[in-house]
This record gives sequence, C-alpha cells and structure tokens, in this order.
Amino acid sequence: LENLIMTSQPEISIPSTSTSTTSKAYTIYNITLRLPLRTFTHQKRFSDFITLHKNLTSQAVGVAPPISPPPKSYFTSTTSSPALAESRRVALQAYLQTINNDPDDRWRNTSAWRTFLNLPSSSTSSRHHAAVNGASSGRPITDPVVWLDHHRDLKSSLHDARLQITKRDQATSAQAQHECSATAKKYLVKAGTMVTNLEQGLKTLGNDSWGREKLGDGEMRRRRDLIESAKKEREGLENLLNAMAAKSSLDASIAQVAAKDKDKLMNGTGGAPKKPVGRVLGKETDRTRALDNQGVLQLQQQLMQEQDEDVNILAQAVARQKQIGVEIQEELALHKDLLGLLDEDVDRVQGKMDVAKKRLGKIS
Repeated sequence: LENLIMTSQPEISIPSTSTSTTSKAYTIYNITLRLPLRTFTHQKRFSDFITLHKNLTSQAVGVAPPISPPPKSYFTSTTSSPALAESRRVALQAYLQTINNDPDDRWRNTSAWRTFLNLPSSSTSSRHHAAVNGASSGRPITDPVVWLDHHRDLKSSLHDARLQITKRDQATSAQAQHECSATAKKYLVKAGTMVTNLEQGLKTLGNDSWGREKLGDGEMRRRRDLIESAKKEREGLENLLNAMAAKSSLDASIAQVAAKDKDKLMNGTGGAPKKPVGRVLGKETDRTRALDNQGVLQLQQQLMQEQDEDVNILAQAVARQKQIGVEIQEELALHKDLLGLLDEDVDRVQGKMDVAKKRLGKIS
C-alpha cells in the first residue's frame, strides 16, 4: 500500500453528467478523484473549467497548460443536445487528465488546481506521504482528513502485526517463528510511532493556530477514543508477542536440559551403553550430596515436573492474551461499522448542505 501511495498519481475522470434543477438549467459535470486511500466526487459546470484555465495560466507565470478546454458553444446548449454534452464531457476529462499526468507539475502545484479539485493538501504527493507517515519531516498533521487517513493506516499496521503473530503461532520451525516475530515487531514499532504522530496531530487540530477551523468537542473525544483503542490493541499485541517469545525460549531451554540430563542418566541415547563413570566428588550440590543415584533421578524428575507446571502457567497467560486480542479485534470491527455509518451520514448531510448553498446563492 505504501508503494502504491508513493508512486501513483490520483486518478481523475468525469464518468457522467447531470442537469441542474434550477429555473435556468445547465449541465453539471461529475468529477471523480480517486486517491490511494479514498475517493471524492465533485460537481462543476463548464464556466468553472474556463475560470480554472485562466487561473492556471495566471498562477503559472503566464504559461498556459499543455491543453485547452473545449470552446464555448453559442448556438447549441448541452442541456438540449446530449451529443454536445457527451463530446464536451470527453474533452473536459481529457483536459484534466492531461494536466494531471503531465511531467511538468507547475500547474498541479497551484492553489487554483487544488481549490478546483478540493484536494486536502497543498501538494498531492506530500499528502500521500502524510497519509502514510503522518507528520513527515517533523511537520505536524494539520489536516483532519489526513489525520483520519493516518489512523486508517495505523489500523492496517496493527492488522498486519496480528497476522504475523498468528503465523508465528502456527509456524513449526524456529526460523519461521523468528521471521514472523521480527516482522510483527517491525509493524508494532511503526504503529507506536504513528500513535505518537496522531496524538501530536490531534493537539494541533484542537486549536486554530494553523488557520483552520477547530474540531468540535464531540469529534475530538471520538478521535481520542480511537487513539486509546489503538494504544490498547498495540499493547496487547506486544505483550502477546513477548509472551510467545518467552515461552519458546523456555521450551528450548527445557528441551536442552532434558536431553543432557537424559544422556547423563541413561549413559547415552543410542548404541551400546557407556561404561559408568560414577559420581564426581566436589561437583555435588547440597540437594544431591546425600542422595544415591535413584534419589538423584527422582529429584531430576521432580524438577522437570515443576518446570512443566511453570510452562502450563505461562500457557494460560498466553491464552488470556490471545483472548484479549480477539476481543479487541471484535470491538474494532464494531467501531469500523459505526464509522462506516457515520461516513454515510456525513456524505448525506454534505449533499443536503450543497443543495442548500445553491439555493442560498440563488436567493442572494
């Protein structure tokens, strides 16, 4: 996903047109702007494209874009001629795509271009970096939309870390377990950095020092809850990963000690028995000095049983951590559904506000 964001230009198209509902009808061109993390739709009329062309030429120090918009028709209206509306739609789409894909980015870096497409940043590429890495180059997150994009990528990193931990639990070789642990640790470290950036960005968005409108108290609380939920999930995954690593290390130590002790007690694991060498004086411990060979064997079995009990306790702790991770995942899924419903409500309210603004503009 990061490579896609870093290398791809936004896709711009005009898939359809519509007719306004005003008393004097005119054609509306529905512009679709597809970013790597989300998609926007804007509606413009033909005069907006003419104004855009003039502003691009002016802001690019008199250098006109490599393509011009189609000429205005004085005798035929696009509302009465579907063929003219279609040909103009194709020409306007080619106009936007040519500027967007031109190697010279002087027109894309103008405020006229960003305002026309309602881009969430001063530079498409810089916001793409910000959507993944947050406040890159030490700059804080100052855009509410980029904050949400950054949080979306944080959830993706936590999801990737969870997948790697699951793969590690299912891996059968030590090499595979080590690789999965290293990858999961990388995602968790990245998630920790992103949480810090989100917290700093939320503080920035809580005031208007950057010339932007302050977020409401309800939205600020919702975003703080998102951060806290992500921090708890990251902490749970990190504890689970550490517990699994400790269990693997303990299992390896137990296996190594058991193999050595068995070899010593049974005089080898295969072939002809070795000649008994007896117990070495000076290397006895307080617990073994008073025991015969049978007593030493029973003591060893008792120690191994105690180690098995410790392993069972550790396994129960790992199981609890796993259950916590599952519950966190279910809660995040619920939050995702709620956020989806909220996005739909926001889009619906935004549409109503656009219609209201148009009516107010007509009245004024």
